[in-house]
Amino acid sequence: MDVFTLGFWIIGGILFIIAILKGKGGAKESMKKSRGMMKNMLGDIIGIIFLIGLLLTFIPPQTIKTVLGSENVVFSSLVAALIGSVTLIPAFVAFPLVGSFVDAGASIVPGVAFLTTLTMVGVVTFPLENKEFGLKFALSRNVLSFSAAIVIAVLMGVIL
Repeated sequence: MDVFTLGFWIIGGILFIIAILKGKGGAKESMKKSRGMMKNMLGDIIGIIFLIGLLLTFIPPQTIKTVLGSENVVFSSLVAALIGSVTLIPAFVAFPLVGSFVDAGASIVPGVAFLTTLTMVGVVTFPLENKEFGLKFALSRNVLSFSAAIVIAVLMGVIL
């Protein structure tokens, strides 16, 4: 467990203890709501785990390391950004997927490029965006989002 996760657990625990000591049933009601939300999300979480496992079964770690590894970061980042631009999956699936790719040997820069283009660029949704907002807006937004995603990936590579 990394220091950030540990810190969040400690802060959450302290705040929960304060809420219990404060009384008025607020903490108990919050726990009931949280349990209900978790029940609703459990199927999605299990689906995500299976989807990632299935994907990693068909794409061997050596392939991930070769395509998205640190040997040619520019090429692998461009490939990841293009795939992310045309992929339409929810972000809550993409985050653990990118984590699995990094664990399998992918460099962080292509992972960030995939994730940022996935959430910021909409090639699949372009026709709808074009219809509702116009060609100039849709094209400008997607080009600027793609450029920003590449800059974010490069900055993450420099920072980390």
